[in-house]
Amino acid sequence: MSKTIIEDFDMYTCPIQIKDVRYNAASQSFEAAVTIHDNATVRTYACDFSAPMTLSFEDAAKGLSKQAVRRHQHRGGLFSRLDQKGMRTSKPHRKFDPVRWLEEAFQFADKKAA
Repeated sequence: MSKTIIEDFDMYTCPIQIKDVRYNAASQSFEAAVTIHDNATVRTYACDFSAPMTLSFEDAAKGLSKQAVRRHQHRGGLFSRLDQKGMRTSKPHRKFDPVRWLEEAFQFADKKAA
């Protein structure tokens, strides 16, 4: 079955983006956030690929991508999801004002908790 997954990966056409690649010396693996853009859905998977630190970046990226594609195809593992169509825009947050925050904090300083 893993051979089928590898063959599927070679023919996989959805864009794949790899962010924040790190090498974890304790577990001897490459770790990254791998994002798959599939139609209107964008999913990001936290992946780790066991390999020696001397492995080339291209091979590490391919291993991380394969793991993300496998999870994406079988809907397994944790992921974060962002639907492009259903994205809502919210009101911008007002800028943090430390003076106003302190004034509000001192208003409640004299009040006792129940």
